[in-house]
Amino acid sequence: MSKNKAKIIGATVLTSTILLSGCGLLNKETQKQIDPPKTVTVKEENVSKDVSKDVSKETTVKEKAAAKDTVKMELYLIDKDGYVVPQTLALPKTTSVAKQALQYLVANGPVTDMLPNDFRAVLPEDTDISVNIKDNGLAIVNFSKEFKNYQPEDEQKILQSVTWTLTQFDNVKSVKLQMNGHDLTEMPVNGTPISENLSRATGINIDNSGVVDIANTKPVTIYYMGGEEGSYYYVPVTRRISNSEKDNYAAVIDQLIKGPSAKSTLVSEFMSDVKLLEAPKYEDGTVTLNFNKNIYDSFDKKEISQSLLDALVLSLTEQQGVEKVAVEVNGKAGIKNDQGKSVSEPVTRPEKVNTGSY
Repeated sequence: MSKNKAKIIGATVLTSTILLSGCGLLNKETQKQIDPPKTVTVKEENVSKDVSKDVSKETTVKEKAAAKDTVKMELYLIDKDGYVVPQTLALPKTTSVAKQALQYLVANGPVTDMLPNDFRAVLPEDTDISVNIKDNGLAIVNFSKEFKNYQPEDEQKILQSVTWTLTQFDNVKSVKLQMNGHDLTEMPVNGTPISENLSRATGINIDNSGVVDIANTKPVTIYYMGGEEGSYYYVPVTRRISNSEKDNYAAVIDQLIKGPSAKSTLVSEFMSDVKLLEAPKYEDGTVTLNFNKNIYDSFDKKEISQSLLDALVLSLTEQQGVEKVAVEVNGKAGIKNDQGKSVSEPVTRPEKVNTGSY
């Protein structure tokens, strides 16, 4: 991908303030309120100054009240290219957040008017859902008979969407599927086998291209970029690396540099001449990476694309135990992103992914 396209992407994706906030991905988001909107001033001709102020205050109060009644949640939806992608939407507050999240995955259901452009829901229309979460972190999902009314090509996508949507919650580690109260050992249309307890380890948007012997490989999840100018977003892709690879962190960087499959519509901002100057260092949840100068988006300004940093942090924090990522260039910390902001401290995973409005 060209540097020009990379710059366009860097200016349009997930804002840096989310990543630099220091928020973890799963900090009991179901109990948090979204930030209240800024004051909106309503201007109207022939209205007195005092009345205008009253209208503005009233509008702000109503918007704040509406914000307090919603919570941000990641829904794994299908984009126009068939990828399962997290999109963060503000849903009404409820005590049954897991059930609600799945209800918003149902076609022609409550998510319909909230869908981002070129995205669709993954579960068949009119599917009823119940969710029972056990103390051991197992979420048992029971679908009504309408669940089987999906297209065969969506079978894997449904498994991935349901699993990744539910495991965003702290108290859900794995998922078990039922239909009409009976355990599902395979999907009802195309017969895809279902492991007893689905988890993120199962993978998402699985890319096995170029893999000859899957038995001697292990999965890593990498975040590339999908969409188009003005509406780019991050897409998790599970790829295979050799079991002999001892340094998973270096392997993640290697996959980011290699980029997505040539057959895919995804892109990576990592150029082929980007290199690690030494092995990644891990200590107390933080991975420190020392890159050569080719990591820079601009050699003159010595800046790194914020969207490149975002993809880097999202990919590495999928690795168990990694909470933060520190980036150095030629052994020096204190880099700047392409917005001129200092990135001197280790960066944490954003609380939510793909929060932009479309």
